[in-house]
Amino acid sequence: MCSLVFPDFLRAIRRSVPWFGALVMSVATAQGAIQVPVGPVQVKAVATGFELDGVIQPVRQSTISAQANGRMASLMVKAGDKVRTGQLLATIDDRETQTGVQRSQAQVAQAQAELRNAQAHFDRTRDLQARGFVSAAALDAAESQLKGALAGRDQAGAGARQSALAQGFTRVNAPYDGWVLQTHVEAGDLAVPGKPLLTLYAPLPIRAVVQVPVSRGTEARAAGAVEVLLSGGAAGAQWVRPVSRSTVPTADPVSQTIEWRLELSPEAAKVLLPGQPVRVRFAAGRANRMVVPGAAVLRRGELTAVYVAAGKGFVLRAVRLGADHGDDGVEVVAGLTAGEQVALDPVRAGLAGAQAVSPAAPVPVAGQ
Repeated sequence: MCSLVFPDFLRAIRRSVPWFGALVMSVATAQGAIQVPVGPVQVKAVATGFELDGVIQPVRQSTISAQANGRMASLMVKAGDKVRTGQLLATIDDRETQTGVQRSQAQVAQAQAELRNAQAHFDRTRDLQARGFVSAAALDAAESQLKGALAGRDQAGAGARQSALAQGFTRVNAPYDGWVLQTHVEAGDLAVPGKPLLTLYAPLPIRAVVQVPVSRGTEARAAGAVEVLLSGGAAGAQWVRPVSRSTVPTADPVSQTIEWRLELSPEAAKVLLPGQPVRVRFAAGRANRMVVPGAAVLRRGELTAVYVAAGKGFVLRAVRLGADHGDDGVEVVAGLTAGEQVALDPVRAGLAGAQAVSPAAPVPVAGQ
């Protein structure tokens, strides 16, 4: 019913609006003028080896835990906040520790008073013994009393320092410049020694961590270069080499993998975030592989395809891809032959009337 009515509707519009047909023709002409730059499928010498999935981790990441008992009085930061060294992050109810500080201060005052009394008694006894009014035993007793008072003063001082240290544990400060990754408590929660309060990490240095199977450990150690694929920068995907690398000297008993830690440069760290997945390549050398520009690949779910120039238009062709070689292109395992031309803008190539144009030729702009 609709298929019969709709053409009649169009014919009625054409009869009543004379310029409608010209408008339809101009739109078709504009669509036919869509020109898409193309690039060749070519064979290049690219790095060979094997690739594994890795993850970005900060080198310095700390879980800040409580060192005192009490209720959380305040939490002054949240996830995503930037903090400085020594910045106050949280406070714990300090009424109990404050009482301990006052008690230790009173004990210090008492010990100092006893020390002054013992010192005065010793001085008098020493003068009297020098004149022969008291025995040497009395002087020895006064000296022992003085030494006991000195020890009492030192003990009271140590107790005061311990109380002050416990008081300081109620104020949680940042150990270094960094970012708050996660908070584990809220104001009013009970804090006990060892309970995590928040997780903090330093943005630099940063590293890529990859789990290498034990079966490929020898091949990984023999690799001529280890590279990490960065895909978040303005320059697009590119392979960079770590400034240093190390391995954990043990294998995981469950997954049978060895952990490799690849520290990256500050320039590379600008486009990376902790937890971000990356590709790590263990390059064994260079070999000829068929590649296409990365911009030519169209990904729709599990489908990977390219638009191949054919006649006056393009044909969509499914391909099977291999490794991504960054600026050198993406390796094609099956679906293309060397010398074919593929669209560098697959979205525009899928429009009706799209035509291939050399990248060196200027692409006309609609309306000009």
